[in-house]
Amino acid sequence: MQNKLSFHQSSVSLDIVGLPDYSNNENKDQISIISQWKLNIVNKPLIEGKIEHLGPIMNAFYIYSNLLIKNEIPIYESELIDIKADNLHIHNIVLKSSKPNVKPLILKIGNSLLSDTINCFDQLNESSKVRIKKTGFSKNIPKKVRIGVFNKENIINFVIPPFIAIFTLILLSSAFIYFHNPIENKEKIEQINSK
Repeated sequence: MQNKLSFHQSSVSLDIVGLPDYSNNENKDQISIISQWKLNIVNKPLIEGKIEHLGPIMNAFYIYSNLLIKNEIPIYESELIDIKADNLHIHNIVLKSSKPNVKPLILKIGNSLLSDTINCFDQLNESSKVRIKKTGFSKNIPKKVRIGVFNKENIINFVIPPFIAIFTLILLSSAFIYFHNPIENKEKIEQINSK
Protein backbone atom coordinates (compact mmCIF):
# COMPACT_ATOMS: atom_id res chain seq x y z
CA MET A 1 0.00 0.00 0.00
CA GLN A 2 1.55 3.28 -1.13
CA ASN A 3 1.31 6.52 0.80
CA LYS A 4 -0.09 9.67 -0.78
CA LEU A 5 0.50 13.20 0.43
CA SER A 6 -1.12 16.31 -1.02
CA PHE A 7 0.05 19.90 -0.80
CA HIS A 8 -2.49 22.60 -1.65
CA GLN A 9 -2.39 26.33 -2.30
CA SER A 10 -5.51 28.01 -3.68
CA SER A 11 -5.73 26.85 -7.31
CA VAL A 12 -2.85 24.35 -7.30
CA SER A 13 -2.31 20.97 -5.68
CA LEU A 14 0.73 18.69 -5.69
CA ASP A 15 0.31 14.97 -4.97
CA ILE A 16 3.25 12.78 -4.00
CA VAL A 17 2.87 8.99 -4.04
CA GLY A 18 5.44 6.58 -2.67
CA LEU A 19 6.69 4.30 0.07
CA PRO A 20 8.78 4.64 3.22
CA ASP A 21 12.31 3.25 3.24
CA TYR A 22 11.93 0.44 5.76
CA SER A 23 15.68 -0.29 5.58
CA ASN A 24 16.18 3.04 7.39
CA ASN A 25 13.50 2.20 9.99
CA GLU A 26 11.21 4.93 8.70
CA ASN A 27 7.66 5.47 9.88
CA LYS A 28 4.96 3.79 7.77
CA ASP A 29 3.52 7.25 6.90
CA GLN A 30 6.86 8.51 5.53
CA ILE A 31 7.61 8.79 1.80
CA SER A 32 11.22 8.37 0.76
CA ILE A 33 10.78 6.28 -2.37
CA ILE A 34 8.64 8.45 -4.66
CA SER A 35 6.94 6.46 -7.39
CA GLN A 36 4.72 9.18 -8.83
CA TRP A 37 3.87 12.86 -8.53
CA LYS A 38 1.03 14.95 -9.98
CA LEU A 39 0.75 18.72 -10.27
CA ASN A 40 -2.83 19.85 -10.77
CA ILE A 41 -3.37 23.48 -11.78
CA VAL A 42 -7.03 24.55 -12.04
CA ASN A 43 -8.29 24.62 -15.64
CA LYS A 44 -4.97 23.26 -16.97
CA PRO A 45 -3.98 19.75 -18.06
CA LEU A 46 -2.60 17.47 -15.36
CA ILE A 47 1.20 17.43 -15.10
CA GLU A 48 2.72 14.19 -13.86
CA GLY A 49 5.91 12.24 -14.08
CA LYS A 50 8.66 10.25 -12.45
CA ILE A 51 10.89 11.40 -9.60
CA GLU A 52 13.70 12.25 -12.03
CA HIS A 53 11.37 14.82 -13.63
CA LEU A 54 10.26 16.46 -10.37
CA GLY A 55 13.67 17.90 -9.45
CA PRO A 56 14.34 19.66 -12.77
CA ILE A 57 10.78 21.05 -12.89
CA MET A 58 11.04 22.42 -9.34
CA ASN A 59 14.45 23.89 -10.18
CA ALA A 60 13.00 25.55 -13.28
CA PHE A 61 10.20 27.23 -11.31
CA TYR A 62 12.59 28.39 -8.56
CA ILE A 63 15.19 29.76 -10.98
CA TYR A 64 12.55 31.46 -13.13
CA SER A 65 10.85 33.12 -10.15
CA ASN A 66 14.25 34.21 -8.83
CA LEU A 67 14.96 35.92 -12.16
CA LEU A 68 11.57 37.66 -11.97
CA ILE A 69 12.24 38.92 -8.45
CA LYS A 70 15.68 40.23 -9.42
CA ASN A 71 14.24 42.05 -12.46
CA GLU A 72 16.43 40.05 -14.82
CA ILE A 73 15.27 38.61 -18.14
CA PRO A 74 12.90 35.82 -17.05
CA ILE A 75 13.79 32.93 -19.36
CA TYR A 76 14.58 29.36 -18.35
CA GLU A 77 15.30 26.65 -20.92
CA SER A 78 16.26 23.00 -20.44
CA GLU A 79 15.72 19.60 -22.04
CA LEU A 80 12.60 19.02 -19.94
CA ILE A 81 10.99 22.44 -19.42
CA ASP A 82 11.08 25.98 -20.83
CA ILE A 83 9.56 28.95 -19.02
CA LYS A 84 9.46 32.51 -20.30
CA ALA A 85 7.37 35.60 -19.71
CA ASP A 86 4.75 36.51 -22.29
CA ASN A 87 4.29 39.83 -20.49
CA LEU A 88 4.30 41.06 -16.88
CA HIS A 89 1.31 38.88 -15.97
CA ILE A 90 1.44 35.77 -18.21
CA HIS A 91 4.10 33.05 -18.20
CA ASN A 92 4.52 30.45 -20.95
CA ILE A 93 5.52 26.96 -19.81
CA VAL A 94 6.57 24.27 -22.28
CA LEU A 95 6.88 20.78 -20.78
CA LYS A 96 8.77 18.38 -23.04
CA SER A 97 8.16 14.66 -22.74
CA SER A 98 11.08 12.29 -22.36
CA LYS A 99 9.12 9.79 -24.50
CA PRO A 100 9.64 9.93 -28.26
CA ASN A 101 6.90 11.26 -30.58
CA VAL A 102 5.01 13.00 -27.75
CA LYS A 103 4.16 16.64 -28.39
CA PRO A 104 5.19 19.14 -25.69
CA LEU A 105 2.54 20.39 -23.27
CA ILE A 106 2.15 24.17 -23.49
CA LEU A 107 0.61 26.12 -20.60
CA LYS A 108 -0.03 29.78 -19.97
CA ILE A 109 -0.33 30.74 -16.32
CA GLY A 110 -0.70 34.05 -14.49
CA ASN A 111 1.25 35.38 -11.54
CA SER A 112 -1.16 33.91 -8.98
CA LEU A 113 -0.87 30.38 -10.41
CA LEU A 114 2.91 30.71 -10.60
CA SER A 115 2.98 31.78 -6.95
CA ASP A 116 0.63 28.95 -5.89
CA THR A 117 2.77 26.37 -7.72
CA ILE A 118 5.95 27.57 -6.02
CA ASN A 119 4.12 27.55 -2.68
CA CYS A 120 3.23 23.86 -3.20
CA PHE A 121 6.89 23.10 -3.98
CA ASP A 122 7.88 24.97 -0.81
CA GLN A 123 5.43 22.89 1.23
CA LEU A 124 6.95 19.72 -0.24
CA ASN A 125 10.49 20.86 0.58
CA GLU A 126 9.51 21.73 4.16
CA SER A 127 7.47 18.59 4.81
CA SER A 128 8.90 16.22 7.40
CA LYS A 129 6.92 13.33 5.88
CA VAL A 130 8.63 13.40 2.49
CA ARG A 131 12.34 12.89 1.99
CA ILE A 132 13.69 13.91 -1.37
CA LYS A 133 17.24 13.14 -2.41
CA LYS A 134 18.73 16.53 -3.15
CA THR A 135 21.40 15.29 -5.55
CA GLY A 136 19.54 16.18 -8.75
CA PHE A 137 17.81 19.25 -7.39
CA SER A 138 20.44 21.95 -7.36
CA LYS A 139 23.12 20.90 -9.82
CA ASN A 140 21.55 22.91 -12.66
CA ILE A 141 21.03 26.09 -10.63
CA PRO A 142 23.50 28.72 -11.83
CA LYS A 143 25.91 29.97 -9.19
CA LYS A 144 24.70 33.54 -9.70
CA VAL A 145 21.13 32.53 -8.75
CA ARG A 146 22.17 30.41 -5.75
CA ILE A 147 24.18 33.19 -4.11
CA GLY A 148 22.06 36.10 -5.35
CA VAL A 149 20.87 36.92 -1.84
CA PHE A 150 24.44 37.48 -0.69
CA ASN A 151 25.72 39.70 -3.48
CA LYS A 152 27.39 42.99 -2.64
CA GLU A 153 24.52 45.23 -3.75
CA ASN A 154 21.93 43.35 -1.65
CA ILE A 155 24.17 43.49 1.44
CA ILE A 156 24.73 47.23 1.03
CA ASN A 157 21.00 47.86 0.55
CA PHE A 158 20.28 45.78 3.64
CA VAL A 159 22.93 47.29 5.96
CA ILE A 160 23.11 51.00 5.01
CA PRO A 161 19.54 52.18 5.91
CA PRO A 162 19.60 50.81 9.51
CA PHE A 163 23.14 52.17 9.96
CA ILE A 164 22.05 55.65 8.86
CA ALA A 165 18.99 55.50 11.16
CA ILE A 166 21.08 54.48 14.19
CA PHE A 167 23.73 57.13 13.44
CA THR A 168 21.02 59.83 13.14
CA LEU A 169 19.42 58.74 16.42
CA ILE A 170 22.77 58.87 18.23
CA LEU A 171 23.55 62.30 16.76
CA LEU A 172 20.19 63.76 17.81
CA SER A 173 20.40 62.22 21.29
CA SER A 174 23.91 63.62 21.76
CA ALA A 175 22.79 67.08 20.71
CA PHE A 176 19.84 66.96 23.10
CA ILE A 177 22.07 65.88 26.01
CA TYR A 178 24.67 68.54 25.16
CA PHE A 179 22.17 71.43 25.16
CA HIS A 180 20.07 70.20 28.06
CA ASN A 181 21.39 71.27 31.48
CA PRO A 182 19.11 70.05 34.33
CA ILE A 183 20.88 72.18 37.02
CA GLU A 184 20.34 75.38 35.07
CA ASN A 185 16.67 74.49 34.52
CA LYS A 186 16.24 73.83 38.27
CA GLU A 187 17.67 77.27 39.10
CA LYS A 188 15.27 78.97 36.64
CA ILE A 189 12.29 77.15 38.21
CA GLU A 190 13.41 78.25 41.72
CA GLN A 191 13.73 81.88 40.60
CA ILE A 192 10.26 81.82 39.06
CA ASN A 193 8.77 80.28 42.24
CA SER A 194 10.47 82.80 44.52
CA LYS A 195 8.89 85.71 42.63
